[in-house]
Amino acid sequence: SIYLPSLSATVVLLLLHCLASTLGQYELCKSLVSTDEGSVWEHYACQPKSMSMKDYMRIKVDPPGITCGNPPERFCTLENPYLCSDECDASNPDLAHPPQLMQDRERNGLITYWQTVTWRRHPEPLLANITMAWNKSLELTDDIHITFEYGRPTIMVLDKSMDHGRSWQPYQFYADDCMDAFNMPPKRVRDLSPANITRVICTEQYSRWVGSKNDKNVKFEVRARFAVFAGPRLQNMDNLYTRMESMKGLRDFFTFTNLRLRLLRPALGGTYVQRDNLLKYFYAISNIEVTARCKCNLHASQCLVQDGNLQCQCEHNTTGQDCQRCKKGFKAKSWKAGSYLPAPNGTPNTCTKNSKSVSSFLDCECYGHSNRCSYIDYLNIVTCVSCKHNTRGQNCQHCRLGYFRNASAELDDESVCIECNCNQMGSVHDRCNSTGFCQCKEGATGAKCDDCVPGYYWKQGCYPNVCDEEMLLCQNGGTCYQNQKCICPPEFKGVLCQHSRCEAGKDCNTASSPHLSKATLLLLNTLHTHIHLTGLL
Repeated sequence: SIYLPSLSATVVLLLLHCLASTLGQYELCKSLVSTDEGSVWEHYACQPKSMSMKDYMRIKVDPPGITCGNPPERFCTLENPYLCSDECDASNPDLAHPPQLMQDRERNGLITYWQTVTWRRHPEPLLANITMAWNKSLELTDDIHITFEYGRPTIMVLDKSMDHGRSWQPYQFYADDCMDAFNMPPKRVRDLSPANITRVICTEQYSRWVGSKNDKNVKFEVRARFAVFAGPRLQNMDNLYTRMESMKGLRDFFTFTNLRLRLLRPALGGTYVQRDNLLKYFYAISNIEVTARCKCNLHASQCLVQDGNLQCQCEHNTTGQDCQRCKKGFKAKSWKAGSYLPAPNGTPNTCTKNSKSVSSFLDCECYGHSNRCSYIDYLNIVTCVSCKHNTRGQNCQHCRLGYFRNASAELDDESVCIECNCNQMGSVHDRCNSTGFCQCKEGATGAKCDDCVPGYYWKQGCYPNVCDEEMLLCQNGGTCYQNQKCICPPEFKGVLCQHSRCEAGKDCNTASSPHLSKATLLLLNTLHTHIHLTGLL
């Protein structure tokens, strides 16, 4: 307990409440309040401030070689298609356009941009992916802005990932003709209602040609979606936060760890592709602006860089990069995210201190997969009981048989263990190694043992080819059916149609069977023996 003279305590309390009133909603995790028993801390649901995520963004472009300048090349613009005096040269800093120019701070009015190679390989598609990673769960708080130079793409897709790039889902489609590009009717965010606000749409608003200098921006509209609940000027944020709690999937819709731009067709200048001058078709991006806040599950008001990554500064006795578990010694009940309700301060769902019976197990760490521990006397160890989320082990630190460790998830993540999904017909058992590869039966291959190596065919498992187009050729005009059998002409029989059906003394009116080489006869004999043993005949 802290002793403060009554006057000092009053001053401190006044200052803290003044601070709370100047802060935005949910920006304060706790404050001192006066009670009959003295000053105590009162806890609230809290979240970090919204900020530009540009400085923390890690950008990767692919495929390799998509960035212009290696080798150097000339390019034109759509406004001046035959004045091809501009050059991209990766070896010259003044003429290079590397990916980091999408996130630099432009000064002195000089626009810098990343640029791709030109579409000189048309009709092969000019495709480029831009992946943005933060190694941290984030929540969008404002529109995403992408600024294109020399024209916006005719077709592109914005994807998002919530598991650090292990899986992706489309966020929004962009095209000058949505039905032609994606077989989707065009929509705008203003067409959406509260019931379908999380729908993935295709918009034509940012893809039609209006001149490369007239409108450079492509947006993913967040504020317009917020406005459906909070009003046009976002004055009723309480209603938005209430919906975040009550509407399934709404909060997750704005949550991500990675974003990806898939550029599928460059600006064409409002016409068809002019094959006589392909140097004017390319992509160029000068800026990507993502405004968001760290996702801290309403258990932190600050998010700082630690060891190169954004990290929530957790309160409420929570810990982890996203404050996603209770601290050791504070696991009397299961961890729970904070809640925006009731307004205006929400519910912190603070992790509470263990009772004496549990706190005696000081070494009990189950990474959030169990809240029960047991002491095994004869081994003198404390072990977790009833591990969930397909985990096992003394600390729920291993995966159950038939599951493997998700390398992109932390040990306390509910999705830390992924099912092996080994093909029952092609694998020896249902277990896999630490990278998800199953142990395959003879002839089977692939991560899940659901394919066959050359020389084998699949039929509820892998079996050696009976025939093929290389070594085991069907003879005498026979045809190989799915590597499983030779379909022979009426006058021939045998595994490879190598025997004539003619009986001695009869005129079959056919040419004699072609002479077979010793190698072929040896193959036939081996194959016949194998088929006889496996009971295929």
